[in-house]
Amino acid sequence: MQNQPEFIRRQYAFAAHIRDPQQQPAPADVEERRMAIYRELFYNNVEGFLSGTFPVLRSMLDDATWHAMARDFFAQHHSRTPLFLEIPREFLNWLREERTAQPGDLPFLSELAHYEWSELALSIAEESIPTAGIDVEGDLLEGVPVLSPLAWHLGYTWPVHKIGPDSVPDAPGPQPTCLVIYRNPADEVGFLEINPVTKRLLELVEEGRHRTGRSLLEQIAVELSHPDPAVVISGGNEILCGLRAKSVIIGTRA
Repeated sequence: MQNQPEFIRRQYAFAAHIRDPQQQPAPADVEERRMAIYRELFYNNVEGFLSGTFPVLRSMLDDATWHAMARDFFAQHHSRTPLFLEIPREFLNWLREERTAQPGDLPFLSELAHYEWSELALSIAEESIPTAGIDVEGDLLEGVPVLSPLAWHLGYTWPVHKIGPDSVPDAPGPQPTCLVIYRNPADEVGFLEINPVTKRLLELVEEGRHRTGRSLLEQIAVELSHPDPAVVISGGNEILCGLRAKSVIIGTRA
């Protein structure tokens, strides 16, 4: 900083105080009334994006705890993007990689934040559902099923989709919570709870870009050591059809 021009040093000092007014002194030549406006404006903008993206998390924390967390993020995190819509992702990265856990933290803090962030992230994702090379009515057993680029299968240890101020779990569920978040052609975002077998099927669809639905379901039957693979294939076909109805599976490769 000592080698920087004076105007740059002043800009850094100005910004440092806005980010962390408790630790960084205000510029001596700026009126306190004006400085207070800057402090309030910048923090309120950032906090507003956070509370709007993480409403459940916000509702589960008292004001002091929430604002302490938001101010720590505002003061400590070095964001990699100037885009306001990317602030929630920066906050999520800070929670996961930089923040020091505090006594009394919600044990599902990070997972709940990720679940809430995913809705915003998918709503602004730039990908689109392809139409070229896709048979939307294709046979999902004999053809190669295609996963929508706007469908994400997620796994959590906590039942994040059921958590709220009136529903606070004491421990993770007996099995992982598996969810699909998807955006349909009308740009509506939806969530779907699935079981681990369906999540495994979606993983195989994503990985096996040239394998038929029947082949994928036969592999699942082997992984399950199921005594009657035909039952798995029949049930799996129904699942694939249901996922296509939700625009999670968009058809088969033409």
